[in-house]
Amino acid sequence: MRVLWIDIDTLRPDHLGCYGYHRATSPDLDAIAARGVRFDQCWVSDAPCLPSRAALMTGRFGIHNGVVNHGGVAADPFPDGPGREFQSALDQESLFRCLRRAGLHVVTVSPFAERHSAWWWYANANEAYNTGKNGMESAEEVTPTALDWLARRGTADNWFLHVNIWDPHTPYRAPASVGEPFSGDPLPAWYTEEIRRAHWDGVGPHSAREVRGYGPYPEPKFPRQPGEIASMADARKLFDGYDTGVRWADEHAGRLVHALADLGVLEDTAIVVSSDHGETLGELNIYGDHQCADGITSHVPFLLAFPGLKAGVDAGLHYQSDLAATLVELLGGKVPARWDGRGCAAPLKAGSPTGRDSLVVSQMAWSCQRAARWQDWILIRSFHDGYHAFPEYMLFNLKDDPHEQHDLAAARPEIASHGRAILESWHAEAMKTAGGNPDPLQTVLAEGGPYHCKGELKRYLERLRATGRGKWADQLAAMHPGER
Repeated sequence: MRVLWIDIDTLRPDHLGCYGYHRATSPDLDAIAARGVRFDQCWVSDAPCLPSRAALMTGRFGIHNGVVNHGGVAADPFPDGPGREFQSALDQESLFRCLRRAGLHVVTVSPFAERHSAWWWYANANEAYNTGKNGMESAEEVTPTALDWLARRGTADNWFLHVNIWDPHTPYRAPASVGEPFSGDPLPAWYTEEIRRAHWDGVGPHSAREVRGYGPYPEPKFPRQPGEIASMADARKLFDGYDTGVRWADEHAGRLVHALADLGVLEDTAIVVSSDHGETLGELNIYGDHQCADGITSHVPFLLAFPGLKAGVDAGLHYQSDLAATLVELLGGKVPARWDGRGCAAPLKAGSPTGRDSLVVSQMAWSCQRAARWQDWILIRSFHDGYHAFPEYMLFNLKDDPHEQHDLAAARPEIASHGRAILESWHAEAMKTAGGNPDPLQTVLAEGGPYHCKGELKRYLERLRATGRGKWADQLAAMHPGER
């Protein structure tokens, strides 16, 4: 068996044609979806990039593997401790180890490990290629390495090739030669001038006045990336910049698939398309980033075209680690007992329903949040608001309100109460199997909060007051007295 895993950073499903988007961003990915299974409700247990890929590689939630932040103690996995064997638990249980036990030669083409000092990403890879720009690569700087490998080894049997493409990640970097393919297309209907104006007077890093973090900080090298959303023209620039990044990533995903066809092995190769997290494009007044445990950041696409597996749509709730476990099962491998990911290969092959009743997802790099996801609902609990002045609980009906415009926590207390019960039950069960390790959420809070907020409050309060938003400065100062 051959497996090509196309890992497109910061890819939200609702900006792909196969998930219903109105713009032609993804013809090549749509073709993969048409010949495989499209999972409509795949969620990463932990976001953003570093925690997400830690969960994918270990098969375990951040509360169990220890990686939930982008810095500090909780940016590295929990050590095995006194019980460490000659080879570590990661060596024995990583996704790549599972694939090797299933008989595959494992290759990764990605700068991810160097970008985050996440050297554990290389655990059990037979070959690793670092494209060398710390995640600032564009697709044309990544796919040649993968295409070269395919030209040399693609006709061999029993390989797994992971290819990491970054173009939808800020700063939007698709080359100028791609042009402006969406200049004539309307923006998504949900985003209006009324919303933009409300956001202009709002607060938070990457909000309408601070698209590049805590200020406008324009980047001349990246003209597709606006520094602020002062007009609908700026909003168009943001949406078009993101969508052009998706389209360029799609183009290069297509080149990989076409290479398989040219080698005569396409029909015998499994293809996976996934992402580490989504991208908020105005939702919750966050532009061009991934800061919450919400329905935009934590919901990702997952496409699986596997030889002999009937094409279709799976609507069940899944963690991405569940679907990684499913791939291991489909390949004839065994999922480690300690994995939180649960495979569903048998019901998937039988055409039976798959998925979980509920999920719990987390974010602790830009804010500190955990969220319960069940039926049509998501309840988000903020332990640290990430300087967005979020209330402790927010409740959204994702079926009626997929862009999270209407917080129903006060209007639907019985639904919010059910979500809180899911969070509490999940936490109690997770800590039973934590092996004596602390909840890394508490570690992050004890260190002063999420990595991307530490040391920023004083300067941001000054900016808020200088831009006529003193009421927000006063509110944040009152919410975070110990961080000033």
